[in-house]
Amino acid sequence: MKMLSWLLLFLLWNSPAAAQVHFYQGKTITVISAASAGSAYDLYARLMAQFMGKHIPGNPNFIVQNMPGAGSIIGANYIYGVAKADGLLIGAIQPSIYFNQLLKQPEVKYDWSKFTWLGSSDKSDHLLYMRADLPYKSLADVRRAKDPPKCGSTGSGTSGTYLPKLLEETLGTKFFIVSGYKGGAEIDLATERGELHCRALTIQAYHSREPYHTWRKTGFARILIQTGKTRDPRIADAPTIYELMNEYKTPESERRLLPLVFAASDFGRPIVAPPGVPPARIKILREAFLKTMSDPELLAEAKRKNLDITPSSGEELEALAKQVMVQTPDVVARVKILMDQ
Repeated sequence: MKMLSWLLLFLLWNSPAAAQVHFYQGKTITVISAASAGSAYDLYARLMAQFMGKHIPGNPNFIVQNMPGAGSIIGANYIYGVAKADGLLIGAIQPSIYFNQLLKQPEVKYDWSKFTWLGSSDKSDHLLYMRADLPYKSLADVRRAKDPPKCGSTGSGTSGTYLPKLLEETLGTKFFIVSGYKGGAEIDLATERGELHCRALTIQAYHSREPYHTWRKTGFARILIQTGKTRDPRIADAPTIYELMNEYKTPESERRLLPLVFAASDFGRPIVAPPGVPPARIKILREAFLKTMSDPELLAEAKRKNLDITPSSGEELEALAKQVMVQTPDVVARVKILMDQ
């Protein structure tokens, strides 16, 4: 009987689950936040890191390291090609930089479909804000303007570039894109200084932090458009792109771009790991991510910080990543127009 007990204990201790406990015990998982500190993407990454350790066997520690630049391509390249695929490094990247790979841009060193997809904490449609003291009170004013307003962007492949360009293609507006800002905070500051006039970002980000809380109180900015199929009640006065396409009779050939472009909203705020992470650790990290997103403590903290939680699984994102990378040359050529600055 004693021998049987020892045998059972040996088998349990050497099971795959126990092996992962051994692996993560006393370890630290690094989260690469490929965004500037304090941005919405960074806030979501830090929120996850605060609570995810307790849902992983062995309860590893978490640290967050910011690696902004080039619209998060710098961080994505690091996660994909430099970091070890051992399950001890994961990252938060921009959801739209699949565009850059589709266009074969030389700075891209990753294969979007081959990231290890762990999940996303939120899905959010986008908006475009404009300083309220400017003559651009609607997109009709932008269409008629002699001088196009200046919108800020962190780089090609981000909503700061592709959304204004999409509006040009589908609605006949004209914007001047000023690219190369390190992060969204720098764009907002430039807007306050009058160097810029507008910016595209998620609706959720616009309702989660400063300076937007103050802007909404003071009327500093006006929302000209939103990308959802229905109006978000928080910005109910702003028309949707679909309403305006109907108003301006946008041809079907232009409308076909929207599913590919707005797939970025479905990717949401993705968390990835390098390709080649052992399957057992992928399973643990994916399960831990979803448990974290339903953790009562995380949900309470998210509510306190005005962060919506609408999670997607790693399996969902993996399937979507494979889908968006299969495009015809005609679609890729049209996407290139949206990415050119």
